[in-house]
Amino acid sequence: MFGFCAAMVGCLATSTKTILAESLLHGYKFDSINTVYYMAPFATMILSIPAIVLEGSGVINWLYTYESTVPALVIIITSGVLAFCLNFSIFYVIHSTTAVTFNVAGNLKVAVAVLISWMIFRNPISAMNAVGCGITLVGCTFYGYVRHLISQQATSPSPRTPRSRLEMLPLVC
Repeated sequence: MFGFCAAMVGCLATSTKTILAESLLHGYKFDSINTVYYMAPFATMILSIPAIVLEGSGVINWLYTYESTVPALVIIITSGVLAFCLNFSIFYVIHSTTAVTFNVAGNLKVAVAVLISWMIFRNPISAMNAVGCGITLVGCTFYGYVRHLISQQATSPSPRTPRSRLEMLPLVC
């Protein structure tokens, strides 16, 4: 039950972040770089409290395990650059699609990873995991089908009758 609740809180937090990013990208017409610029300080403030509580002095003790601080700084800076690249790519995908499509793709990725690990590495899957993967795959397929229907309706010309004789004349260049 604890794992389920933790997964739900994580899902809600991720969904909130992607919806906020979508509102910045589409509503305010930001690009991916500006979205990272505006969201990074808030993410730092939100995550600093759990980091201090959960990690505590462990980070300071970790720094003292190296004879020089250079390797530790290289690890920290590399981690920061990778986090920036990840957030930039996430915001680029959300800018190109929608927050809902991004979340559906993330859920599909998890289900496919579980199934591939079962197929290749023969990792055991419980009946509950199998049902969850099946529901996820059906839901993602249905979402893709509905999105396809909506996109076809938006691109297909709607049959309508002309309102005047001028509309009945062909356009000649």
